[in-house]
Amino acid sequence: MDERYDVVVIGGGAAGLSGALTLSRARRRVLVIDAGEPRNAPAGHVHNYLGREGTPPADLLAAGREEVAGYGGEVMTGSVTGAERIDDGFRVDLSDGRAVRARRLLVTTGLVDELPDLPGVRELWGRDVLHCPYCHGWEVRDQAVGILGGPAGVHGALLWRQWTADVTLFQHTGPAPTDDEREQLAARGVRLVEGEVAALEVADGRLHGVRLASGEVVHRQAVVVAPRFTARAGFLTTLGLETVELEMRGAVIGSYVPSDAMGATSVPGVWVAGNVANLMAQVIVAAGAGLHAAGAINADLIAEDTRLAVAAHHARHAGAQVHEHDWDEQYRSHPMLWSGRPNPPLVAEAADLEPGSALDVGCGEGADAIWLADRGWRVTGVDLSTVALERAAGHAVDAGVAVDWQCVDVIGWAPDEKSYDLVTSHFLHLRGEPRRKLFARLADAVAPGGTLLLVGHDNSDLHTAARRPHEPEMFFAAEEVTASLDSADWDVVVAEARPRSAAAHEGEVTTVHDAVVVARRRR
Repeated sequence: MDERYDVVVIGGGAAGLSGALTLSRARRRVLVIDAGEPRNAPAGHVHNYLGREGTPPADLLAAGREEVAGYGGEVMTGSVTGAERIDDGFRVDLSDGRAVRARRLLVTTGLVDELPDLPGVRELWGRDVLHCPYCHGWEVRDQAVGILGGPAGVHGALLWRQWTADVTLFQHTGPAPTDDEREQLAARGVRLVEGEVAALEVADGRLHGVRLASGEVVHRQAVVVAPRFTARAGFLTTLGLETVELEMRGAVIGSYVPSDAMGATSVPGVWVAGNVANLMAQVIVAAGAGLHAAGAINADLIAEDTRLAVAAHHARHAGAQVHEHDWDEQYRSHPMLWSGRPNPPLVAEAADLEPGSALDVGCGEGADAIWLADRGWRVTGVDLSTVALERAAGHAVDAGVAVDWQCVDVIGWAPDEKSYDLVTSHFLHLRGEPRRKLFARLADAVAPGGTLLLVGHDNSDLHTAARRPHEPEMFFAAEEVTASLDSADWDVVVAEARPRSAAAHEGEVTTVHDAVVVARRRR
């Protein structure tokens, strides 16, 4: 798992997946963390979702995950225990001890329905115990429906009367209806039953009736309750975000995280969408909110990217060295960033070469350089990160080999010309013209009879589901490199998009392609 993202989406329901889809299509690096506890899991179908009417909730989520993965987004199962602001964004802590980093957060964790503490309610929740007529009214049309009274009991009874003429309002612990309300109920044919409800009668897993404290049982086929809607947002307190209570008709019905119209919270960099911010949002509304928030997040990131680019532009003109990425921080945030194994193209192309002098550019934690040194090569390993080089030196000591490790910013750097029997570089994170200029200098460093081995992300993989850089200029084709080599001086041995297997999401495997160039300088 790449632990550094543009956006981490916390919550994988309709709002979260919609936001992740939008951001992935915007070529952002996105991770969705989902605890696997969807609020609508007890329900049989999703309703009022245009084009998806009647879809089982699990099927809708599965389709959403597949769509997100199709654009390179990642979805993982996990629970978030806390979040903390760091210099370049946020650190998100997971219950399994891992942590991920993000420039922005989109919180779509939904809410918890806190049900009345009556026997039978939880058992039948989502089937015969309901709360929303727009979600379930059609399914119980013309049936015997009971309304469990509360502060909004009369309102609920009159609302559900739209779907069936057989409505009974159980006053239960709610206030007694006013004279005007009694008249309204009577005019609409709604029966009022006074007295407290003791339990729901269940037979063969279905509702049989409502049992009053008096012992009387009133036959009903469905019962409507009013849960308290509590936002799943406890982990946000570490960021200083608190929920607020929502009142309706003089009573508190739940809590939510306040935000502006696009989902931005009072904490810069944190957005919310779906039921965590809007207790009344149905699935299609939550999905729309995720889309809106994602658009706002992407616009915010574009503004930041532009500010950084302008600053870099000014720095370049001032003669300062500019690094596209803080690689020291990247390495510090991982106990081991790479696999510790040599890159397969190096093993395939260099195994039969006669050992001599080798230059490994962008050597990272040293796996390639150590592999070469172990086979008798005199190796110089070059990298920008001092943290990576310190690790590489330790690994070399463990392996019992010697490597000349050098900390170098390759932008503007040139190795000695015609000095190395093998010059190799794998997956340098350089864009466009800086990469082309460096590759030309690396070719110049190859001695007569020596080998140039360059490997990167092939541009045919711009839309793969695997975890790859999203910046198009970091991709290239092998032919782009070989076209720059003078055919009078070079023999091109390999220039291809080489396929290999790579992780996609949730343990799935897909095929990606590496741009592989092998060329030998003529003697």
